[in-house]
Amino acid sequence: MRGVTPRGRLVNTPNESDWEATPIQNLTRYRTSGTYFARFRVGKKLVWKSLKTTVFSVARQRLSDMIREHRAKAQSVTAFANGKMNMGDAAAVYLQKVKANVSLKPRSKDYREMMIDFIRRSWPALMETDVRKVTERDCENWLMRYQQRYAPTVVNNSIGTLRGIFDEAIRTGARFDNPAAELSRVRVRAKRLELPSRENFLKFVEEIRTAGARQSKDCANLVRFLAYSGMRIGEARFVTWADVNFSRRELQVRGDPETATKNGETRHIPMIDQLDEMLTQLRQERPDESLSATVMRVFECQNSMTHAAEKIGMKRITHHDLRHLFATICIESGVDIPTVSRWLGHKDGGALCMKTYGHLRQDHSFAQARRVNFGVAT
Repeated sequence: MRGVTPRGRLVNTPNESDWEATPIQNLTRYRTSGTYFARFRVGKKLVWKSLKTTVFSVARQRLSDMIREHRAKAQSVTAFANGKMNMGDAAAVYLQKVKANVSLKPRSKDYREMMIDFIRRSWPALMETDVRKVTERDCENWLMRYQQRYAPTVVNNSIGTLRGIFDEAIRTGARFDNPAAELSRVRVRAKRLELPSRENFLKFVEEIRTAGARQSKDCANLVRFLAYSGMRIGEARFVTWADVNFSRRELQVRGDPETATKNGETRHIPMIDQLDEMLTQLRQERPDESLSATVMRVFECQNSMTHAAEKIGMKRITHHDLRHLFATICIESGVDIPTVSRWLGHKDGGALCMKTYGHLRQDHSFAQARRVNFGVAT
């Protein structure tokens, strides 16, 4: 008979009556605790692993990651045992583990895969090279070429990815050192924000609203929603009417139903006057929509923003710049940085906000300077 320990580990042999089949292949449920388990084969070995959840949707998401992780480990061991581990093998194992990491967002996983593709294109012979034959000098020569072609952030993330690939080779025993360990990261210069003034922002929104396209009004609403709330575009698309608390003038930000917000936590943000007025008007226009309906009717509007900026002679801005605009207006209005940081969903107590918004727009800087007075108080 097979049971389950308090930590979710299987012991002894399985008793079929204790297990409930699911519509998903390789996914089964332990009746007593309700915990879901992955049941699959790697080679000839049957693997049982707890997915550590009683929620079906979460278990379904974790299942494929669990299978990929175990098959990547088996692939790594097999490649080395056959004496054929090249950099392509190590990169495949690394990517499998990235994709199996449930703590990473899908976009982060895609980004790591893109870094591997950049490395492959910039160093064509690498992936066919035996992992034992790549030297520190080889890595240094690659980096000198690479940093001439790509932005500093891409270079730094590629260095981290290359180190991760070599780490997989080290874990299998294929080599004992990491030749990319001493590669120097490139200094990333802070990007100076160039955001529209309050007046230009209103002109910008009006230009989008009156552009004449079928969804011009919806695009203008999305622009205002992002600028008045400070949400990320990936968070705004999932806000429903159930998340809007008009009595408390508060918004709940949950993010993606499966992957949540960027830091994995739900947060509540107060609605400033303009956001409250906007959402109240939208609700009056759409009173019959269910609470589960999304507040926004479009989920991106970059083309409309680009055209509107060009029309009024304003510098092009992105969806994320509207988040910067919200933070800047808040700070200029006197809101302290730790509070703005919490509204934005940061967990560093305001460190990133200080780094990003430490130098605010010049007109505000001059206005603040006029308040400084060395004169004798009377």
